[in-house]
Amino acid sequence: MTKPSIDFYFDLISPFAYIGSTQIEALAARHGRTVTWKPVLLGVTVLKIMGMKPLPQYPLKGPYLAHDMARLAKIWGVPLHPHSVQGHNSLNAMRAFVWLDARDPDAAKAFARAIFRRLWVDGLDMTPVEACVEEAQRLGLDAAALADGIASQEAREGLRVGVERAIANGVFGAPFVIADGEPFFGCDHFWMLEQWLRDGAWMAPPA
Repeated sequence: MTKPSIDFYFDLISPFAYIGSTQIEALAARHGRTVTWKPVLLGVTVLKIMGMKPLPQYPLKGPYLAHDMARLAKIWGVPLHPHSVQGHNSLNAMRAFVWLDARDPDAAKAFARAIFRRLWVDGLDMTPVEACVEEAQRLGLDAAALADGIASQEAREGLRVGVERAIANGVFGAPFVIADGEPFFGCDHFWMLEQWLRDGAWMAPPA
């Protein structure tokens, strides 16, 4: 019997989603699972619905998160170079993902990984359509079709619906994983996800 896929919610603007994206597929595969990547926008969940500022802007918590981000990357051997890009957003790139995902989920994942690397390894802006086109060309995708796709009503509506579904499922940040109805926020909770996929229950370790 095929085990159900797990849902990996991400926003390309999140460094923790980037780090999580490098681990989630192998983690799921260890337990015979596949991963469905799903969009969420932190600008909607964190800023609009929760009424919070971007977390890095908070005193005390912001520096802690920067430290946590760096040590998680070191623990997992993930290349990470905090960028100095200002005024960036993920809207076009997330629309591109949604448009690609409707046609080829594997290509959509490859594109998302490329955008993650662009921002969190190479320190380049992902905001303009041209950035998406550039990464699509490197992957051998139809860049012209992707540019049209980003501007399409299909992509706009698809992302809106995807974010609304994420919120309805209780998703408030990124990365966020739902496995068998069980929610896990943050890649620092992947150890709990792994236990759940292994045991399907919460069990204390033997005394």
